[in-house]
Amino acid sequence: MKSVLPEPGLRAALLRRKPVADLVADADHGRLKRSLGLGQLTMLSIGATLGSGIFVVLGEAVPVAGPAVVLSFVLAGVTALFSALSYAELAGMIPLSGSSYSYAYATLGEIVAWICGWCLVLEYGVSVASVAVGWGQYLNELLHLAFGVAIPDALSQPPGEGGLVNVPAILVVVLAMVLLLSGAKESARANAIMVTVKIATLVMFCAIAFTAVQAKKFTPFLPLGLAGMSAGGAKLFFSYIGFDAASTAGEEARNPQRDLPRAILLSLAIVTVLYCLVAFAAVGALPWQQFGDQQAALSHVLTSVLDNKFWAGVLAVGAIVAISSVVLTVLYGQTRILYAMSRDGLVPKALSTVHPKTGVPRTNTLVVSGFVAVLAAFIPLGKLADATSIGTLFAFGLVNIAVLILRKRRPGDARSFRVPFSPVTPILGVLCCAYMMFSLDGATWVVFGAWMALGLVLYFAYGIRRSRLAVRS
Repeated sequence: MKSVLPEPGLRAALLRRKPVADLVADADHGRLKRSLGLGQLTMLSIGATLGSGIFVVLGEAVPVAGPAVVLSFVLAGVTALFSALSYAELAGMIPLSGSSYSYAYATLGEIVAWICGWCLVLEYGVSVASVAVGWGQYLNELLHLAFGVAIPDALSQPPGEGGLVNVPAILVVVLAMVLLLSGAKESARANAIMVTVKIATLVMFCAIAFTAVQAKKFTPFLPLGLAGMSAGGAKLFFSYIGFDAASTAGEEARNPQRDLPRAILLSLAIVTVLYCLVAFAAVGALPWQQFGDQQAALSHVLTSVLDNKFWAGVLAVGAIVAISSVVLTVLYGQTRILYAMSRDGLVPKALSTVHPKTGVPRTNTLVVSGFVAVLAAFIPLGKLADATSIGTLFAFGLVNIAVLILRKRRPGDARSFRVPFSPVTPILGVLCCAYMMFSLDGATWVVFGAWMALGLVLYFAYGIRRSRLAVRS
């Protein structure tokens, strides 16, 4: 059989790049409304990051790492920092909704951009589903503490974990969708309130848990060795997913060149400090052997160290608000990435249609919300979290490579932020991402490989011929 395109044509199509000038022009003439300032952008990234790991995945990481889970957070945070610096440089240089997908399009070619975008679908869309599952766990914790009842497993757990469908997970996705449809500015206001509540909740947890911290609970500090600490870091990297959310708001920021780099780095700093404090308080207050893969881990800590269940109930309320914020902001990021891919012709045009009144890609939001709700209802949390981490690490690695390429190809372009100690820092970012990826188990790689294969099938069946660059040529 003949190939779809002549061999030289196929090679050229796969490697065609979108000029940086064209990307910036798309942002300048976009149909999204520029309404977000530095505070809202920072809250957007904190909202997308803070909650998923510390409220949900911490309980899975402690049995793997022991008290060294504190260092696991540091390891994951350092890995995220290298990539955050690269994101900050590129976000200020190319302030587009497409985030790392757009950066890859300008540097590595269309096929790599597609793969990156497909990884971002995994990162954003699937992580929303994952934290929505955790939302249901904390809702059940609150109902149990307040009223002594719980939603039946059949309606609060996915298949494979004793249930039929996770109704609470569907509910939180639908609520986030309604907020997003009202407009970016309105969503940002709601998110700012929720972020304030969850920071206050974590500070409250630390204040209470620190009263029960004992030095002996940190001995031995590495009961499962460095391998356990690394495995914990790989799991907890999931908790840093979202710091790049501000980069997906490039076309809705009032001053993107100045504010996007600041928002990305400021949000990562705030989140890392909170994570380490909470992890230290948790394993210092409760022996690590007693965590037992708890998904509502922080409530479990407070219930164990206090006779009064009131504070555990307050924490459960804070966790519900916190995870609601994650669902809202990460769902936002997913819709904006698909918006950019649709505008480039790689996915259907309907996904970049913007409602004239609200300035929201309405069809896009409805489609993404429906997809996420189905995943949240029927897929177990652990499998989602690990698959999300590997997709995210791959995309972050590409961002570091993009910085190296643009520094060489376009050294004179204006940059509102520059990665310090380049090229060492981006190279370390690539190596850290690779190390964390290979710390994940084989089953996660199988899922990732299958996801990539599906993405390539869709690209060759649709995107390669409908790309705007293909139409121009």
